[in-house]
Amino acid sequence: MNHPRADAVPKESSALTITDPAQAAELFRESVAIMARLRAPGGCPWDREQTFDSIRKYTLEEAYEVFDAIERRDFPHLAEELGDLLLQVLFYAELAANEGRFTIAEVLDALNRKLVRRHPHVFGDEAARAAGNRADVDANVEGSADAVLRNWDQIKAAEKRAPAGGNHDASTDGKPMTSRLDSVVRGLPALAEAAKLGSKAQKAGFDWPTWRELLPKVAEETAELEAEAASDDPARKPAVEAELGDLLFTVVNLGRHLGVDAEMALRACNRRFRRRFHEMELASPRPLEELSPAELEDLWARAKRKLAAEDATSQSEKQGVKQA
Repeated sequence: MNHPRADAVPKESSALTITDPAQAAELFRESVAIMARLRAPGGCPWDREQTFDSIRKYTLEEAYEVFDAIERRDFPHLAEELGDLLLQVLFYAELAANEGRFTIAEVLDALNRKLVRRHPHVFGDEAARAAGNRADVDANVEGSADAVLRNWDQIKAAEKRAPAGGNHDASTDGKPMTSRLDSVVRGLPALAEAAKLGSKAQKAGFDWPTWRELLPKVAEETAELEAEAASDDPARKPAVEAELGDLLFTVVNLGRHLGVDAEMALRACNRRFRRRFHEMELASPRPLEELSPAELEDLWARAKRKLAAEDATSQSEKQGVKQA
């Protein structure tokens, strides 16, 4: 496999701990060997029985556990979870190798080439072009992250073009056979997928001008959901589901216009709900199941006030430490 060497890593002085490539390479070699042994004849019966379909659910679980560890800043746990996520990569690559499709070496080679060709400002135009870059970009980004992203998008777009040029293959009637939305991964969490679909459509000019224009749309979708749900007819469930989906899609794109990631907003809301509900459990004189709706609502309001006061005190203390 011939690709530009990425050993032209910037030699900048830093107090940060830098990964030892030699040590990492040896440990990675050992991980690959272990995975191969587990899947080999005489290896682990469970690992040998697995398929792409049987382990894919674990990939999502491990990705979310990585996400959770990052949110909690639990770095010792994060190191472990990243290892579990890496295991998924090794597992898929070994499955593919067993079927004669590709190997982990090909995965790494493709990744290395991609990193080099999409970073001409780091590795140089010559190395980027040797790694497959066909876009004409200005490698002199002058420390601008925005310029880096513009170059990245142009290089990525060039990678997706057919040899004859253009973003889409044309059918015999001249209409595109593929959609610009095809680049949005279908396996994303639904909130993230909705935001990316809206962002892609925005680039084609299909979008609301500002977040204010989305507010009437939220009200419209809410009214349509209410109309469908009011019938109480089980046969209307698909229509109710469709209207709820429309409302969620609109709210996600409202968040996009406001610069708020819907997934992050909902995760933060879930975290607040967990804390408030637990506070209700702690403060309740009796099991929650024995309380009236009014008593539950009162407990909820008290929990919100208490936790808000605690958060305000904690934030004030942090500010005091920073100023000191």
